[in-house]
Amino acid sequence: MNFIRFEDLCAQDKVKGKRVFIRADLNVPQDDAGHITEDTRIRASLPCIRMALDAGAAVMVTSHLGRPTEGEFKPADSLAPVAARMAELLGRKVPLIANWVDTAGNASLAVVKVEPGQLVMLENCRLNRGEKKNAEDLARKMAALCDIFVHDAFGTAHRAEASTYGIAQFAPVASAGPLLAAEMDAIGKALQNPRRPLVAIVAGSKVSTKLTILKSLASNVDQLIVGGGIANTFMLAAGLKIGKSLAEPDLLAEAKAVIEAMKARGAEVPIPTDVVTAKAFKADAPAQVKQATEVEDDDLILDIGPETAKRLAAQLKAAGTIVWNGPVGVFEFPAFENGTREIAQAIAQSSAFSIAGGGDTLAAIAKYGIEQQVGYISTGGGAFLEVLEGKTLPAFEILARRAQH
Repeated sequence: MNFIRFEDLCAQDKVKGKRVFIRADLNVPQDDAGHITEDTRIRASLPCIRMALDAGAAVMVTSHLGRPTEGEFKPADSLAPVAARMAELLGRKVPLIANWVDTAGNASLAVVKVEPGQLVMLENCRLNRGEKKNAEDLARKMAALCDIFVHDAFGTAHRAEASTYGIAQFAPVASAGPLLAAEMDAIGKALQNPRRPLVAIVAGSKVSTKLTILKSLASNVDQLIVGGGIANTFMLAAGLKIGKSLAEPDLLAEAKAVIEAMKARGAEVPIPTDVVTAKAFKADAPAQVKQATEVEDDDLILDIGPETAKRLAAQLKAAGTIVWNGPVGVFEFPAFENGTREIAQAIAQSSAFSIAGGGDTLAAIAKYGIEQQVGYISTGGGAFLEVLEGKTLPAFEILARRAQH
């Protein structure tokens, strides 16, 4: 994928003295008193900001925070705590500018005064009327504030909003910041030109929420490992009994279609041959390892069995590329974590390029301490899932288009 990298612009000395508008993802969690409880996203935004400042730019940064009502400011919607934390981390003042777009939708050039080497934060961009709907007049006014637009918020890359898409249309130059560029590179490596075999792990409670992902991957991957409630539905489709396990019987036809699509290409959806069951969904429920053919009517399947885990681990170790989205069992309960732990360790030991994303997946990666062994960890959430569905993200599309001009 061809796009302009902000890093390259800095290296080519094309940023000095320019007004740079960075769309970051600073949507951090806060407690009831408004204190930031976890600042990973702020820390992750700093390399791009430092890069712009070091290159001699006049830097503006903005983000959404929470879900404010457009045009209606409330103190809880303010980026003030974010600006304060960023100032601490950078060791410099980060003035917060409110009302940088007036009520008529005009970017207030007189308000946003920033000199080369300076950094200002522009108040919550979702307070601006027309932001969510990507209003053209708002996007043009935002673009008028800068010489270079930098998109560095992958978590918003699947949304076409004024501060993520519209501004990229109308800014003199539109580029990808280091965070977004890394995501674009990793996704391209994993899905557009993967080293084979390509193995995808798609797990979770419901087939319905990931059906389009499964269908999209079925036409591309060599192995499609399913886990959690999704695996139960596939087990049903394969004619196995699953007791009272979580499943979606009304989607058996879709599951069978995925199995057949894979089979037609000489690929497969490995169905568990053994499982770990319990009579109740509790951490202290007695766990039983059973053959997949021996599940009783009052059993809950809460993990894949050790035999299945070993077989899948061997496939992962032999893979060329691995895409991981979702744990394969209830890994939060010690008695039902073996499958997810074996999968995680196999990915860590594999020489494959691996890309992982999704909240539960990130929690599993952290639990088993394999952060350094995963090729790329995506923090995009919804954006990552849309990529797996085969969609072209709006941010990718507009940045690629602007790179042509």
